[in-house]
Amino acid sequence: MVAMTIRSETMPGPIALFGSGETSPAAQRIHHDVMSRLSPPVRPVIIETPAGFEPNSEMVARKIADYLELRLQNFHPQTELVPARRRGTEFSPDDPMLAEPIFRGNYIFMGPGSPTYAVRQLQGSYTWQAMMACHRLGAAICFSSAATIAISKHALPVYEIYKVGEDLHWKEGLDFFSRFGLDLLVTPHWNNNDGGDELDTSRCYLGQERYEKSLALLPVLPIVLGIEENTGVVIDPVTRLCHVVGVGQVIVRRDGQETHHPAGSAFSVAVLGDWHLPRANEGIPEKVWTRAREAQRAPDQADIAVPAQVQQLVAERESARARRDWSTADLLRDELLAQGWQIEDTSDGPNLVRLEPE
Repeated sequence: MVAMTIRSETMPGPIALFGSGETSPAAQRIHHDVMSRLSPPVRPVIIETPAGFEPNSEMVARKIADYLELRLQNFHPQTELVPARRRGTEFSPDDPMLAEPIFRGNYIFMGPGSPTYAVRQLQGSYTWQAMMACHRLGAAICFSSAATIAISKHALPVYEIYKVGEDLHWKEGLDFFSRFGLDLLVTPHWNNNDGGDELDTSRCYLGQERYEKSLALLPVLPIVLGIEENTGVVIDPVTRLCHVVGVGQVIVRRDGQETHHPAGSAFSVAVLGDWHLPRANEGIPEKVWTRAREAQRAPDQADIAVPAQVQQLVAERESARARRDWSTADLLRDELLAQGWQIEDTSDGPNLVRLEPE
């Protein structure tokens, strides 16, 4: 085994956006991609809020937990649910005790339900602030279905328009990406065809014509991130790359131009705008930040777990360097960086830096 010096640094965790089906067969690839970037054990936390208006919201969340525990069992996920369903009730998103499992998690997931309901319940809530704090300290954060829409600056009221028949309009969103310098409109189900030949249900069920009319209502046109069915994009703050995972593609519309990024490809996060990292606790109340720091504090250097695949990559890179194969060594260095480990070459051997909370 190669001798290594290990230390850690604060860095936000991966951000995963699903185009559809968080429990579909194709979704397994997306979950796997994110979990492989985490140090074990993987501790998923499922946020119930978007489906909190449904009597069976716990069952919806449990279905996702069961899926992760069955389909991703190689990671031995230890899943908890956060029943932050509705303000003003015993399951309020403002209840610190209810949100406590978030601080124990490193894989925060929020998915199906109603986008506008999720915004109403989470905007400024303790649960949302806890999610943001833990993500800033290295936890992965994953959004699917309703949550993917809710986190934009402008939330598309899909059900109100598609099901109820309200006029085209927008609702205020949770604006997750503004702290990273992005004015982003995330649109899942980009190529949905549930309506068959009779009804255009692309662009998240609105259809292309109504979607374009909706965009025209916005005072400033944001950058659109469209994600096709059975596809996801994983944004890695460490490498500043967006990895497209699944079977379809991701579409970025900016300044009147569209770029298409197929599954298996990666593109710079700069394609989405003027990306930058926020100050660690920017926009997070001190009491929430303090609790997150206490719970997410990384272990001492000697206790940092180095995944076996990372150890193998380090060994392969040292071997490549020994035979002066610099191109292979550089590729292996980039792969380590993609998995959240920065390697520094010293006279005493490789210095491995874990890019996660101190």
